[in-house]
Amino acid sequence: MTASDTPLLDRVAGPADLRPMSDRDLRQLADELRSETIQAVSRTGGHLGAGLGVVELTVALHAVFDTPRDKLIWDVSHQSYPHKILTGRRDRMGTLRQRAGLSGFTKRTESPYDPFGAAHASTSISAALGFATGRELGADDVGDAIAVIGDGALTGGMAYEALNHAGHLGTRLIVVLNDNEMSIAPPVGAMSSYLSRLYAGAPFQDIKAVAKGAVGYLPTPFQEGARRAKEMLKGMTFGGTLFEELGFSYVGPIDGHDMDSLLSVLRTVKSRATGPILIHAITKKGKGFRPAESAVDGGHATSKFDMATGEQSKAKSNAPSYTRVFAESLIDEAGRDDRIVAITAAMPDGTGLNLFAERFPARCFDVGIAEQHGVTFCAGLAASGLKPFCAIYSTFLQRGYDQVVHDVALQNLPVRFAIDRAGLVGADGATHAGSFDVAYLSNLPNFTVMAAADEAELRHMVATAAAHEAGPIAFRFPRGEGVGVEMPERGTPLEIGRGRMIHEGERVALLSFGARLQEVAAAREKLIARGISPSVADARFAKPLDRDLILRLARDHEALITIEEGAVGGFGSHVAQLLSEEGVFDDGLRFRSMVLPDAFLDQGAPGEMYAEAGLTAADIERKVLEALDIGVMRARA
Repeated sequence: MTASDTPLLDRVAGPADLRPMSDRDLRQLADELRSETIQAVSRTGGHLGAGLGVVELTVALHAVFDTPRDKLIWDVSHQSYPHKILTGRRDRMGTLRQRAGLSGFTKRTESPYDPFGAAHASTSISAALGFATGRELGADDVGDAIAVIGDGALTGGMAYEALNHAGHLGTRLIVVLNDNEMSIAPPVGAMSSYLSRLYAGAPFQDIKAVAKGAVGYLPTPFQEGARRAKEMLKGMTFGGTLFEELGFSYVGPIDGHDMDSLLSVLRTVKSRATGPILIHAITKKGKGFRPAESAVDGGHATSKFDMATGEQSKAKSNAPSYTRVFAESLIDEAGRDDRIVAITAAMPDGTGLNLFAERFPARCFDVGIAEQHGVTFCAGLAASGLKPFCAIYSTFLQRGYDQVVHDVALQNLPVRFAIDRAGLVGADGATHAGSFDVAYLSNLPNFTVMAAADEAELRHMVATAAAHEAGPIAFRFPRGEGVGVEMPERGTPLEIGRGRMIHEGERVALLSFGARLQEVAAAREKLIARGISPSVADARFAKPLDRDLILRLARDHEALITIEEGAVGGFGSHVAQLLSEEGVFDDGLRFRSMVLPDAFLDQGAPGEMYAEAGLTAADIERKVLEALDIGVMRARA
């Protein structure tokens, strides 16, 4: 019988199995857990570096605290794979980020060890404070509340709102700052510099000595002398901390990969803490896997990879990605217009603005995980006479919606919103799906809203946005590769509010908004084989609508069907409003609107998700047949 490579991990059915283990065994368990995490992600792909950076911290937290009664909340939670392995989900790690499989993030419905779901940043302290306050007010089965938040997430203002509130309440709350100097991209801003200064002035061994004593939580006879020693050391090395000014007791920085330090500090905090406390742990993203450690992003997100070399298995691209087309188009426009600037919120690589920054470093701004600030910053840039392109994923732009309304739309400022990851996004699932932007932008006065049907259209829409000065304008595009159309050398501004006819047909008109146009074309071919030749149009604009095009399609066809990659309340709803106002329904038009279902769809391959959503070519074909089979053919005027 071959000995297992993970003998201790094999004994772990849940965190309770860690608590009888010796500290030596816990150190070995951490090594086994790191290997298991690498192996799991090599098979499925996913977020690797963040989890590897918190292996020791994950083991220590579960060994010291009584989870799930103690509520362990991971900010963003892309670092939660080791946590999932330890909490009874090891045998399902092969399903990670796949249809009907484990989520890539914490999820309340997945496990009692996931007390709070996450995928967006900077929420953990607020949620943990809610649990802590619930405990104080008598909530059943709530012990300690522990938030683990990265230094990147501390660039988000919500984290400070929670710290401020927690310090004011004085409730026992434990915050672990996982400081790896790396979120997805290198951290930005004054807070990053501040954290660097905190631990730059003293060697780890000196700080660990203080941490092991957990000054301020020693037995009463020793506290005063220890406190004086701590204050003297702090004064000599790095002075007081912002966190203490906010009402937190501060312990650290400590080595987040030193199991002895982690266990000592966590045990002392668990037994002695009375109010809010922050433990500052220094970690390394990608720890223990050389390809991840040496990667620029710390091995943040990977495809399946070879464990020996770290080489990822990526399918060859047949067409440029939409993100790259956007970036290259914006670079082209910026080369001719020095008023163009680009802004992202901690996603320079994901939005393609890393390429823009290489060409125009002084005109590219990464505001950190701070979408609210980013949107209003863009509003100020626009008010100053510049041409800001605000490149934020659809799902993250939701975080800055009040600023979109109050600071951009209300003041009619020409901010250009480049909305990546529109529609369903695959393995990241519901938390990252771009389902709502058409609905939440098209109902705002002064806004122009576009959607690219293919990569050539995206290039034209970048040019349209660059030329647009009349107010805010947004254009959306999906994740992944384009469809392989011929690309224009440069973009040409589109006429605002004008769609385009793709095919003239009869009986039924298919009006597409966005990247479902290829599925519409495939459905048309299927219908032609049935003897039905639909008209096909690309709306291009959800606001303003192309009234002439829509009314002509309604007048000349028995049925009109809109198709979009968005929730109800978006493009189709605006078309229905127009048709209603014009009295078209009085003449018997058969109108259908194909949208995403009124549900949050779990992760899967994009094709699987669109099939579940009912937006494939086969679904469009069925919708046409259904529409034409309902009622009798309406009379013509």
